[in-house]
Amino acid sequence: MVDNATQIDLAWLVGKMRIGVTAGASAPEVLVQSVIDRLKECGAKSVRTLEGVEEHVAFPLPKGLSKFQTAGSSSQSNA
Repeated sequence: MVDNATQIDLAWLVGKMRIGVTAGASAPEVLVQSVIDRLKECGAKSVRTLEGVEEHVAFPLPKGLSKFQTAGSSSQSNA
């Protein structure tokens, strides 16, 4: 498990023919892409997406913060 692409240890890749990358629903796509880009820099020849169950998960703001988002959104739309 890595928090960013720079944490990939090249020793992990020695002798490997295939490497799988998975991410949780809360992982930003930019993080996943940076890991894939780093693996390509390290010699990955191809990348393919395998079928799986695609989840559409929304993470609502806590109640105390959601009223600020609504207020901020309406003031920005009037600008």
